[in-house]
Amino acid sequence: MSSTSKYEEGFATKPEELRSRHILVTKSFRLNRVFPIEGFTTMPDGYHPPIEEYLEAIHSLQEEGTPLIQARIAQRLRISAPSVSEMLERLTSEGYISKVGRHVSLTPQGRQVAEGVVRKHRLAERLLVDVIGLEWHKAHTEAGRWEHVISDEVEERLRIILGNPSTCPHGNPIPGTDAEISSQIRLVDLPQGTKVRLERVTEEIETDTESLVYLGTHGFLPGKAATLVSVESGDEGKVVISLGHGQTIGVPNRIARQIFVTVQ
Repeated sequence: MSSTSKYEEGFATKPEELRSRHILVTKSFRLNRVFPIEGFTTMPDGYHPPIEEYLEAIHSLQEEGTPLIQARIAQRLRISAPSVSEMLERLTSEGYISKVGRHVSLTPQGRQVAEGVVRKHRLAERLLVDVIGLEWHKAHTEAGRWEHVISDEVEERLRIILGNPSTCPHGNPIPGTDAEISSQIRLVDLPQGTKVRLERVTEEIETDTESLVYLGTHGFLPGKAATLVSVESGDEGKVVISLGHGQTIGVPNRIARQIFVTVQ
């Protein structure tokens, strides 16, 4: 069965091996654990990549509107709960996050570090897609190899060369720009007949190669206009949208929850 036919049937789950995995999560977390990290070189600005990875994940979850609790962070990073708990204690003691009960939030210090990593990551994605010509479904993983080694000077040169972009190729805002996401709504939350413009797919989908390939193959990319043809509720449901010229695409709700649009 082709991946397209699975999606048209509302395919809702997939084996973990189908998801692309962040290279630093695999190497830094799964092989070395989170800390202490023997033999791991500190970055020039004094931050360990695993610290940056956690702060970046917290930033992304907050950007998506996902509750910032330990379980969600463990799920996003695909790390065991005890390891996440250990690292969160470290981040709290070092002033990067604050914890109230199960809930986590970035401190000003933590937000500054997180936004710096996210900015480098999304500028790298822009370079990879817009200049080098890498397919959009490969950009997230590749940029993950770059984000921890791009200096502030190179970041500034990238910003100038790329024309000061406000979003990454997946539509997510680059910190420090005037990108506005407050008016965006999840695709799954809109009724049949709504006309929309695709604005962004979250990092949860950026790490899902199969879903990105599916969306890209059908041309449902940031900036694309569409109309909701039908909406099925529930985890097994899907949103069917028309892209014009007789073309329709079925988007499973688990993906539609991670797609943000504006109403036209």
